[in-house]
Amino acid sequence: MSQAALATLQKHLGEFIVPQTALPLGESGSTFAIGGDPAAPQVSIQLGFPAARSGPDLVAALTAHCDALDLPVPPEFSVTWSIQPHSVRHGMKPLEGISNVIAIASGKGGVGKSTVAVNLCLALAQEGASVGILDADIYGPSQPRMLGLSGERPTTEDGKTLEPLQAHGVKAMSIGFLVDDRQPMVWRGPMVTSALNQLLTDTHWGELDYLLVDMPPGTGDIQLTLSQRVPVSGVIIVTTPQEIALADARKGLEMFRKVNVPILGIVENMSIHVCSSCGHEDPIFGQAGGERLAAEYEVPLLGELPLNRLIGEQTDQGTPSVVAEPDGAIARAYRRIALRAAGQLAATAKDYSNLFPTITVEEGG
Repeated sequence: MSQAALATLQKHLGEFIVPQTALPLGESGSTFAIGGDPAAPQVSIQLGFPAARSGPDLVAALTAHCDALDLPVPPEFSVTWSIQPHSVRHGMKPLEGISNVIAIASGKGGVGKSTVAVNLCLALAQEGASVGILDADIYGPSQPRMLGLSGERPTTEDGKTLEPLQAHGVKAMSIGFLVDDRQPMVWRGPMVTSALNQLLTDTHWGELDYLLVDMPPGTGDIQLTLSQRVPVSGVIIVTTPQEIALADARKGLEMFRKVNVPILGIVENMSIHVCSSCGHEDPIFGQAGGERLAAEYEVPLLGELPLNRLIGEQTDQGTPSVVAEPDGAIARAYRRIALRAAGQLAATAKDYSNLFPTITVEEGG
């Protein structure tokens, strides 16, 4: 292959849009280099997000993209990834061993946030990332049941930190592991934030590429504590298409924007119901709500998920959809969302040190 042909290949590859980042190959979130024998070029691609399962699909898309060049020998592609940690703001200690903290939040309860959180966590693990999940919903922890860990208790090896429990290849910590599942948490705000801090910092997480935090709904103490004291890399907002859910999602978006936590994108859950008998599609909670919200705030719509009885049944049984049917349509939808979120994170600036304001609350006289 001539130097002119190599230059053409270089330019052509730079025009390929990486689905996970929505940016051209070689820009933020991905790099590539052409090497090997010029007569049979080899293209090495490095991604900023995991791709153990999705790598072959990316290679197939790149191969099809290069077919337009009609090269005598098509290039050979190899894909690797390196998940980089995001910097933390000045004065904030990074969490030892944890590269990126991603909050999964919603403006109101009942939109399926915890179900989305656990499936995204499992999807990232299936793609080859080391992942943990912190159940920050102190009043209503869901992750022990969803991960099939109800009744399990964490242990300690050094007498100082708790060992997270593990299920389906992810590490997990929840207040639900420490109390009886029927015991109500009748705690005031300071006790809740103290418990969250202990669960986060007194857990021996080890080395993690991502720690996903399943937030409680709303914009209260835990959300403020997390955004002020924890180096959050980004947040995913979960909503349904229903207007009342969108109104509360806006409040969540506004709160995280005020504390300058990057919004990785919006997930629209329960987008449409497909009748299991006749296949009729019914948008029970409205249509395109997540799309409108994403356009309003100029953030990505990471994906849409159906209202499907199986999703609830599988999480209730402790085997969420991504592990119950890893090759099914629902699992594929969760993986696309997880990779788009990871791609958005990889494509963002790494240094947020000057963005975070100090929040003070003053009582009126």
